[in-house]
Amino acid sequence: MKAADPTIVLSSGEPAGIGPDICAAIAAEPIAARVLVLGDATTLERRAESTGAKISVRVLADATDVEPHVAGIMQLVDVPASAEVEPGKLDPANAEYVLEILRTGALLCRGSSNSALVTAPVQKSVINEAGVRFTGHTEFLADVTGGGLPVMMLAAGDLRVALATTHLPLTEVAGALSSALIENVLAIIDRDLKAHFRIASPRIAVLGLNPHAGEQGVLGSEEMTIIEPALAAARGRGIEVTGPLPADTAFTPAALEACDVVLAMFHDQGLPAIKALAFGEVVNITLGLPIVRTSVDHGTALSLAATGDAKVDSLRAAIRVAIEMATGRKT
Repeated sequence: MKAADPTIVLSSGEPAGIGPDICAAIAAEPIAARVLVLGDATTLERRAESTGAKISVRVLADATDVEPHVAGIMQLVDVPASAEVEPGKLDPANAEYVLEILRTGALLCRGSSNSALVTAPVQKSVINEAGVRFTGHTEFLADVTGGGLPVMMLAAGDLRVALATTHLPLTEVAGALSSALIENVLAIIDRDLKAHFRIASPRIAVLGLNPHAGEQGVLGSEEMTIIEPALAAARGRGIEVTGPLPADTAFTPAALEACDVVLAMFHDQGLPAIKALAFGEVVNITLGLPIVRTSVDHGTALSLAATGDAKVDSLRAAIRVAIEMATGRKT
């Protein structure tokens, strides 16, 4: 363990889902960092027992007491759940508990230059059912950290897909796009790929919104009126961009070889492709924040909670990428 190794703050997510399961499973593995789990101690201890994770839980009095990770020991800051947790059964009473974990983790990382937040999955529906407007981690963490414009990017090795818009109904996407938004997103991608991924001149392939990238206005005008002006402005700032490109051919091997990241206009334009190519290895990364944040590429998987069948691969990858981003070195 090097002195420069970071602290990974791991939020355990929706308590009725597999978040506690995968947190327990990952604690059994060697990790070259300090790993601090946030969550309800009783839930995590019970879940470790029910899934057969060979770990002991060490509850810390203070987050600053975290030590280098030892395989088999979970270092935990106890954030009590609001209501009894039943695996597989959502309870709106625990919505604020889930948000408090995220809030605490973000603020811990906000005050440290050598830390990263890694998030287990949450269930948007139950948080909204509790009366809290919540569209996702990305927007919530930007609000908590004062991070301005957050940019969602999924990555699997050298395959990266970023989004101009995130969790919006499809009918709202075109109205949410603007040249200024796309130019700002491109600037954030360019800056953070340089800073966190050590890519000297990121090559960004930008997708069109419409089929065939609008077919010169025949299938839609957004490419000409919104996207192309944004690309011209980005080039004026020294950013290397190509597009707008038809989405149906942007993920061929030759096309991916020619870029470092693909910028899609909306959630389900880009993410099905990367998940089809690398599901289980994909890491969700939030660019544009004053903290490093990564997450798994899957949901709460309620039916697998407490069964011992949840896979830890994506969480393992998310922690590895978080360490790389926080330290500037490959692991």
